[in-house]
Amino acid sequence: MAQDGYPSVYVVDSHVTRPPVPPRLKKGQRRAGMAQTLLVLLVSVALCGMTIEACFIYHLYQTQSARSASSSKQIGAGDVTFPTKWPSDIHPSKPVAHLTDGYDVVHGKQVMAWSMTADPLLYEMDYKDRSLIIQKEGFYYVYSKVYFTDNSVFHHLVDMRTEKYTGGSITLLESRKYSPRSIKTRSNSYVGGVFHLYKNDALYVKVSNTTKIERHKSYENIFGAYMI
Repeated sequence: MAQDGYPSVYVVDSHVTRPPVPPRLKKGQRRAGMAQTLLVLLVSVALCGMTIEACFIYHLYQTQSARSASSSKQIGAGDVTFPTKWPSDIHPSKPVAHLTDGYDVVHGKQVMAWSMTADPLLYEMDYKDRSLIIQKEGFYYVYSKVYFTDNSVFHHLVDMRTEKYTGGSITLLESRKYSPRSIKTRSNSYVGGVFHLYKNDALYVKVSNTTKIERHKSYENIFGAYMI
């Protein structure tokens, strides 16, 4: 019977089931999930690092471009940046020569000339007729670097005339640069090597065509040798 309006007996529905329990992940699945999360984290860190590095490189490139644009000067206009003057009171221990381009230079059709006003370094070596003249026999490291524009095959050589060979000149070093014909491209060519040279041997730089040589700064085109 009901007391105070409430039933005295509570009815329980025996057919009501408990809410389902979420399935437990297996051990292997948990490890896979952790590995995937770690991989995403590592990739995110790597992308952030690449972004920061790209911003730094872009900023550095912009700075260098601005400096180059402000300091670039034409040799042909008589305005050129010369290298630092060599100390006059300090002499090398062995023969050495280092020559650069300059506004006073007149190249041949293929043979390059070198400036005698752009503070050349010449010690126990002579410069004559666009050539370095060896004064002392020995082993020398010979080198040359040129900056040029071309759209075909560009040749860069260091040749030698010697009294020990009367058949003409001998090629000591050679570089060939190939450029697409559809567009002119700027490039550098460097050659260097060690040779046994005799007194009065004459070394000179030869290219396909000296009109293709870029002449913005004196030190972009160099030629030299030193005894080792």
